[in-house]
Amino acid sequence: ALGFAGPDIDVEQLVMVGRLWKRLGLSGMTLELNSIGTSDERQAFRTQLIAHFERHSKLIDDDAKRRLHSNPLRILDSKNPAMQDLIETAPKLRDVLGDSSRAVFEAVQNGVRQAGIEYRVNPRLVRGLDYYNSTVYEWVTSRLGAQSAVCSGGRYDGLFAQLGGKPTPGCGFGIGVERVLLLLQDDGRTALDAPDAYVVHVGERATLLALEVAESLRDAGLAITVHAGGGNFGAQMKRADASGARFALIVGENEADARVVGVKPLRDAGEQIALPPGELAARLAAP
Repeated sequence: ALGFAGPDIDVEQLVMVGRLWKRLGLSGMTLELNSIGTSDERQAFRTQLIAHFERHSKLIDDDAKRRLHSNPLRILDSKNPAMQDLIETAPKLRDVLGDSSRAVFEAVQNGVRQAGIEYRVNPRLVRGLDYYNSTVYEWVTSRLGAQSAVCSGGRYDGLFAQLGGKPTPGCGFGIGVERVLLLLQDDGRTALDAPDAYVVHVGERATLLALEVAESLRDAGLAITVHAGGGNFGAQMKRADASGARFALIVGENEADARVVGVKPLRDAGEQIALPPGELAARLAAP
């Protein structure tokens, strides 16, 4: 989300992700929140961290030594058991936050609580990239071992300026699709719903008609997959069959010229027929 500076959009995105977990039926997802403040506040915190770890230089591991002066905040992410006591006694970022940063973070927490989302503040949750600021968060689970973060996000108001543009507020998130699939697999839900039809197409005019037909059928409430990646009809039909779809919709240049679509049943021995686009929805919806 670009151009929105208020904490309300942060909350809306968190609610959006929380709703996604519900729709997917994923349990055990925990939201962790933190504020990393402004650039000036992080610089002050960075100075404190360096001083802290330098005082204990004989106790820090090689990874921390490499990061000490380049990116000391990342030391807080260390999973090395030998580093944990030293990290726990390190300065806390929240202690350098000014009134404005504190107010924004409190507003985010209030919004999350109002939405009924359980969360915990994780003072060790940081970002190693300079364009991040203010709210940062992760949705984590205990079901994936060390790879616990399933979704990470936050505010990156400094990104556009670093790219040479005007300062523009922004926030967003990224979801690890593979980790979501692992969680679904762990729940015994490995099969995704098959589409109603898989559209195969060869030729420029055929592709245009295929996209038009797919959108029309989606408007009618049908699940449609359009083949991507090219290939001849034989290769595409193999993909159509593997998709689990009931029908393959076949569009070549001849079909495009005639404004018809071939309809081939994939799960029974029915004959392939040609239909105009306007009659496809009824045919696909029929039992």
